[in-house]
This record gives sequence, C-alpha cells and structure tokens, in this order.
Amino acid sequence: MSRFEQVMNERFGKDSLIALATAADGVPHVRTIDAVWHEGAFYGVTHLQSGKMRQIAVNPVVAVCGDWFTGHGRAESLGHILAPENREIADMLRSAFAAWYDNGHTNEQDPGTCILKITLTDGLLMAHGERIEYP
Repeated sequence: MSRFEQVMNERFGKDSLIALATAADGVPHVRTIDAVWHEGAFYGVTHLQSGKMRQIAVNPVVAVCGDWFTGHGRAESLGHILAPENREIADMLRSAFAAWYDNGHTNEQDPGTCILKITLTDGLLMAHGERIEYP
C-alpha cells in the first residue's frame, strides 16, 4: 500500500466531512458532504435531484478537500443505493454513517437516492510535514 493510500485510509476511511466543488455555467459551487475513502475513491449517499448531482451529470470534473488534503476527480452516480450491484458499498456506507443515517435524512426507498463515487485524478496530502502527491 502506498503512503498516500495509508494516510487517506487513516484520515478518511470513516465518516468524514469533505468539501466538494462542482461547476455550472462557469460558476463554482462548493458544499460540505459526508464521505468515506474506500479502496481508492470517496463515496457518499445523496439524491439524483440534488444540485451537486445535477451539476455532475453535466460536468463530472470535481475538486475535493479536507483535513490537509486537496485533489481533483471524476464524480459519478453508481445508481440506486438498493441496487443489487451496490450491496457491498451500501453496507459499508450504512455502517460508516450509522450515527446519522437513519435519522430521516436518507430515504432508501426513494429511487433517486444514490451512491456518489469520486475517483481521484490527482491530489496533494500533507502528513507530519511530509508532502505526498497522487498519483
């Protein structure tokens, strides 16, 4: 495992708040989302009709940052949270987000509830004075 992966797993391999930036019509939009770093990507649960997902549908290039990390990536919807092909990742997300997942914020029965995946294209991570670049 690379040093980058090791630090990303330590910092973001649990429910983490990160900033997600998208762009629409030349205007940047940024918001904080709950995400988990898992096997080389960030994952979260959202809705297809959210502003971020509508913007990602048009332009999947995003920026992310949090806890001494910044990077760019390609975002996509993996589809409905209850889709059979999403079972493993959905179980991981439910566990990571257990503190708030069932408080009324997430409706898995809504067909628009989806898994957001952000695959990094580049990144910069600072760890104990060490500058770690990805790739």
